[in-house]
Amino acid sequence: MSSIPAPLLWAVIIGLALGSYALRFAFIGFMGGRAIPEWLMRHLRYTAVAVIPALVAPLVVWPAPSGGEPSLMHFAAAAATFAAGYLTRNVLIGLGTGGLSLLLLYLAA
Repeated sequence: MSSIPAPLLWAVIIGLALGSYALRFAFIGFMGGRAIPEWLMRHLRYTAVAVIPALVAPLVVWPAPSGGEPSLMHFAAAAATFAAGYLTRNVLIGLGTGGLSLLLLYLAA
């Protein structure tokens, strides 16, 4: 694996930081003291809920321990997480169930 040159790495990090700041400023800075419209608030409420699945989905489909090959153990843990979260409507119970089921499946294998 080749390493990324340090100047390029820092340029990318600084560019991402500036881009992130610009996106946040677009909402916070330009809105000023005005109220956010209800339709926008409704959409923003779903942003936090979408972050965890977006981070976890690639780890379920292409898990690193199996070399990027799909694994039934990871799909089973994801299914248990989804079921627990859907039935209880509690994110923490879903996360705990998924972690525990993955641990138990790993120890059983």
